[in-house]
Amino acid sequence: MVKLQFKTTINASAESVYNAMLGKNTIETYQQWTSVFNPTSTYEGGWDKGAKIYFIGTDENGKKGGMVSEIAENIPFQFVSIRHYGILDGEIEITDGPAVQEWAGGFENYSFSEKNGVTTVSVAIDVTNDFVAYFNTSWPKALVALKDLVENKNTNL
Repeated sequence: MVKLQFKTTINASAESVYNAMLGKNTIETYQQWTSVFNPTSTYEGGWDKGAKIYFIGTDENGKKGGMVSEIAENIPFQFVSIRHYGILDGEIEITDGPAVQEWAGGFENYSFSEKNGVTTVSVAIDVTNDFVAYFNTSWPKALVALKDLVENKNTNL
């Protein structure tokens, strides 16, 4: 796996950025910025440390799919670590075998650092070589969407 890193600054508190990024107050904020990856992107589950969470969307035929993950760490307004360990194919969890062995155990980490009302969001993700180009294109767009969302709707977060 390859580790990719992305960063942006957002003119808002770390609390506001964290809440919007994770959809803590309303899942719609998560869905808005992650729509860059899939227009139907959402999650099912919780953000507490140790919780199982599905990062899902539907394909062009309406079939649900996505990642089966665990929240490895969650320090509110500072750090979130997600460990991916399987895929969701419809309603079926696949956690071993060739479909997942290449990337199972990969992490996606979000760090939040606030200084003078400006928050730096850093994202570090483990990806397979097949997805490097995709994430190098889509993550920067997703962070722009998050920045726009938080800075334009900060009072509602």
